[in-house]
Amino acid sequence: MSFPKIIPIIASLVIIIDQITKLAVTRLLELHESIPIVPDLFNICLVHNYGAAWGMLSGQRLLLVLLPIVVCVVMWLSRKEIVKGSLLEKLFVGLFLGGMFGNLIDRVVQGYVIDFLDFYWKTSHFPAFNVADSAICVSVFLYLISILVSTKKDKQESNDKASTEGSDNA
Repeated sequence: MSFPKIIPIIASLVIIIDQITKLAVTRLLELHESIPIVPDLFNICLVHNYGAAWGMLSGQRLLLVLLPIVVCVVMWLSRKEIVKGSLLEKLFVGLFLGGMFGNLIDRVVQGYVIDFLDFYWKTSHFPAFNVADSAICVSVFLYLISILVSTKKDKQESNDKASTEGSDNA
C-alpha cells in the first residue's frame, strides 16, 4: 500500500516552489541584503539558517538531516492510517513532507537553509522563513484543525448517542 497520489503531488509542488523561490532569491540578492516590498512590514532578504526554526539547534546539521528522514520513515510505517484519513489529513501530510524535504535539500546540498521572507513591525522582526517553512506551519495548523473537528464530531456523536439512549429509557 502506498500514499494516495495527492500526497506526493502536493509535496512535489511545495518542493518545486520552495527550490525555485530560493534559487531566485540567491541570484537576486547577496547574503544579508534586503529589498523592501511593503515598507514597515515585509522585505525579501537573503539569510542562511544553520539551525531549525528560529535558528534552534544551530550547528546540529547531522541531527537536522537525520530527523526528517526518521519522520519520513515513521510516516511510511503509518501509511495505512494516512490512507484512511480525510482529504484534509492528506493535504497536511503532503504539505508537511514537501516542507520537510524542501529544507532537507538545502541542508544536504549547502549545509544551511535559505530563508528570505522577512516580516517585521518597526524594529521587531519575525525570524526570516521560506516556502518550505510556510508549508510546514500550514500543515501543523491544518492538523490542529482536523483534531478539533474530529474531537467536536466525536463529542457531538457521544451527546447524540446519550440523548438517544436517554429517550429510549423514558
